[in-house]
Order: sequence, then structure tokens, then C-alpha cells
Amino acid sequence: MSTAATTETKPAPAAIEKIKVKVDGREIEVPRLTADWSGKLTPTTMIQACELAQTEVPHYCWHPKLPVVGNCRMCLVEFGTPAMGPDRKPVMNPDGTPKIAKSPRPAISCATPISPGMEIYTKTPAVKQMREGVLESLLINHPLDCPICDQAGECKLQEYSVDYGQSASRFVEAKVHKPKAVDLGPRILLDAERCILCTRCIRFTRDIAGDDALGIINRGSYNTIATFPGLPFDNNYTLNTVDICPVGALTSKDFRFKMRVWFLKETKSVCTSCATGCNILVSSREEVVQRYTPRENDAVNGPWMCDAGRLNYKWIGREDRLKTVLVSGRKSSWTVALNEISDRLKKAPAGSVAMVASARQTNEELWLLSKLKAKLGATSDSIAREGQADNLLVSADKNPNTNGARLTGICFTEIGSNLPAIAGGIASGKIKTLIVFGEDVTKHGLGADLLGRLETLIVSDILPNETTKLAHYVLPGCAHAEKRGSFTSTKGRVQKFMKAVEPPGDARAEWEYLHDLVHHVTGQNGFVTIEGLFNQMAKEVPAFNGLTWAALGDAGVTVQI
Repeated sequence: MSTAATTETKPAPAAIEKIKVKVDGREIEVPRLTADWSGKLTPTTMIQACELAQTEVPHYCWHPKLPVVGNCRMCLVEFGTPAMGPDRKPVMNPDGTPKIAKSPRPAISCATPISPGMEIYTKTPAVKQMREGVLESLLINHPLDCPICDQAGECKLQEYSVDYGQSASRFVEAKVHKPKAVDLGPRILLDAERCILCTRCIRFTRDIAGDDALGIINRGSYNTIATFPGLPFDNNYTLNTVDICPVGALTSKDFRFKMRVWFLKETKSVCTSCATGCNILVSSREEVVQRYTPRENDAVNGPWMCDAGRLNYKWIGREDRLKTVLVSGRKSSWTVALNEISDRLKKAPAGSVAMVASARQTNEELWLLSKLKAKLGATSDSIAREGQADNLLVSADKNPNTNGARLTGICFTEIGSNLPAIAGGIASGKIKTLIVFGEDVTKHGLGADLLGRLETLIVSDILPNETTKLAHYVLPGCAHAEKRGSFTSTKGRVQKFMKAVEPPGDARAEWEYLHDLVHHVTGQNGFVTIEGLFNQMAKEVPAFNGLTWAALGDAGVTVQI
């Protein structure tokens, strides 16, 4: 019995009314309501209207993804609204335009809603004087240690002091000294002297991470951020507070004193620690990855990422990386190895080859392996990685591309379900050749005794393991930071990542030598660039139909899975 698929028609969301306001004399239309940090529609504020007008309003405490508190006062502006007569009707100028009554008091633009006809002034002498006053107050007790501060180059206090501050300080009293290098937790150090008490870290930890771990203690000039007594600041999102700290108060122990940010090259990429596919920036210098930071994408991770994913990069630079092509344990070349492998695969009887392809390989690489699978009549599978999930970003699926493995045909059924059949085929002698990409199969039911029965074991990996030790052919591959490609996230979002650093030694991007192998074994050719390869794949994989490499953009595209 079959049932017809039905599509529920949902009513279109109501259009949000737009109103006209002026920012520094320029009239723009802005929506009356805007989604706040929690997704709830709230009245659009002055600072949001100024953003839409591409007018910068300096700020410290305000963050578009956090609750509004309005405590730094840096975003003060002047404003005016249409004047109303005794009859409650607008007063008009002689030219027929509404007369604007300028407010005698300024307003904090982060928390003041706009209204029809409002005029916002961000560059008046009074606004300039207010910004100078706020900065003077913030700098009274701030240490003059910019040359040794990790935040130098990314510091809003430094930038705004240059743009809006005074050239000289009038403060002659002794500065208040607060604790420095306070150990808040396993990954965070606090320099309390630099803190301007914007409370971004408190609000993020309480409202986004759901761990009300930080607060303010003491009074007046001695206020400081602290954890609750005896409780370290330790959740899986603590390093986001370093990102959103506008000054150098919160620093990452991992990145502290490691590198000046202006020396870093930033490359758009995707986190590979789980199937969520958080968008990241890979910061590198001289072919060494120095840090990961989140790259904002509201469709995936917003501006956040977990600490585990952020710190999962050090293995890329390990000294024991696979750097040479090995044939029967001896150093060889790509030409020799690929020619020998091609000859063996072309002679292999149908059904005598099996594949285990990691769901950490890219869509393009898995698709090329599926080409070999179809030609050789091979059995194939991937290996599941399961762990704990949370309610924010972390997925229980620890493979970045499980959906890619399914959509390209490496594992049509439940991932890992074909591994027993592969083991049985090797034991019976039916499977004589095993191709392994990115996995140590000795940990997943294919022990050294079974692998020893194979006539040919072809392994591509990044780091040495028990499987690479037993391989007849070892092909050194690349970390995702060393190549270009795409993944399909747990929610079906196809996202591309770019190359940040060069691979070591003879290591090559897997899609490059897989292309050569597919050409030698099947005769198929024509995709010598990652763009051409992706576009060809998109034509043949139903879920990717209509996609192009260019259309993925920086944020990716969601497909039906």
C-alpha cells in the first residue's frame, strides 16, 4: 500500500511594516520590528537603524546576539521627533515638511526604539563630546599596555580611542590596580584591569550557553568579573567570551602571546568536529595553523562555536604526519603508486574489492570513490562516530559529512552496517582488495589478522595508524585546512571550505589523486579543478541537482536529504 506525499501549505508570514526615519539627514526606510537575540520580534532600535543606514555608532556592551543592557553609554546619540501641536496634530514647517522637535537629552541608541519621522544625529558636536567623555571615563583606570596586550589589533577600546577619544588625558591621580592573569577556568584568563564591565561575557554565558557562571563582584572602581566561589568557568563555549570581549580582558590560554593578529591570514572554512558544520576562520601564518575562530552564519552557528571544535586543529601540524608515498613499505612516487594501483584494480574480478571511506572525506572525494565502487562492483561503507550532543551547537554525529557519504552512495543504508559483510568477505577469501580512506579499520572489526589475508590493501590517511602500518600502498592525504572541498551538514546544508595552508611533503588533496585513479580505471575524465568536479557531481547526484560551486557562496545552500 502506498501513500501519496502531501505538502502542507503554511500561511506566508505577515509583512513587517516599514517606517521612514532620517540618519544624519539621510532618509531611509527601516522595518518597525526586528528579530532580537532570541529570535523574537521587537521594536527596531536606533543603533539598528544606523546600521541599515551604514552609519557607525560606536558601542561596547551592545551585541546583536545578546540581550540589551545599555550600560556602557558609548552609543549615545541625539535625536528629534515630529513636533505635536496642542491639538495633537503634527506641526508643519512653511515648506510643508513636519517640524522636528529635538530632544533636550541624548539617548542610548542600543535600547531606544525608533518611531515614524524620527531624526537621529550621530555626528553633532554634542555627540562627539559625549563619546570623548565616555572614553575618558573608561580609560581612567585602564592600563597603558597595548604593546603587550593580546587584543591589540582587534581592540575596540584602542580603535575608538583613536577615532573618537581625546589626544591627552586629564587624569593625574593614581590608577586603581586590579588582579591580572586571573585563572577563571581551564581555557580562560582574565586581566581585570583591562575590563570595561560591558557584561557581554556574563550575558553570553547566562543567556546563550545556559551556564550562569560569571558575575560582577565588589563596588565602584573596584568592580570586577568573577566566577562563583570554588566553581571554575568551564563549559564547552567559554572561548566565545574571548571573541565578544571588546577589549583584552578575557584571553584564550591557547592563543595567549602566540601571534600578533595582524600577521595572520584568515581563510573561510568549516569545522570538522561534528556534523553541525560551524562556519569558521582558519588563522594561519607561514603554513602553520594558529587558531580557529567562528565565522558568522545565522543559518548554522550564528557567531558562536564550541570550545572542542575551536581547539581541534593541533593535529594538523603533528610531526608524525604521513608525508611520503609508500609502496610495500618503501618510499615511492605518486606516478608509480597510482599506475600500480590502477593496474591491480583494472584486473580485479567484480566483487573482489571493498571500500571503507571515512565520512570525514569531502563530498567530492566520496563521489569519486563511488565511481570506483560502481566500476568494480565493490562493497562500501563508512564508520559511524557517535558522541554527546547539546542544545546549542554540538551534534551527536561526530563525522562532518555523514550525509555526504549517504548522498554520494558510499553507504545507502545505516552507516557502518556493511562492515560485518566486508569482514566476512575478507575472511572467506571473496574480497581480495580493500581500499581505506581516512579510517583505522583495525578498531572497527577488521583486525590485523583479517587485513593480512588481503592481496592488496590501499590506504589513504593523514596520520599513521595500525592500518597504514599494514598497507601495501600508503597515500598521504590532506587535512581540510590544506585543500578545498565541501561537506553536507546534519541538516543538509552543503558548505564549501577553502585552502588555508600547504600540506607537508608529498601529501596531496585526496580528490586530486582520486581523479587520476578514476581516470585510469574507468576512463572518465574532465574535472581537473574543484569547481568543475563539484559541478559535475551536482549533475549526477540527485540531492545536489541545480547546485554549482559558485552558488554555494560563503554561507552554503540547504538541500533535501
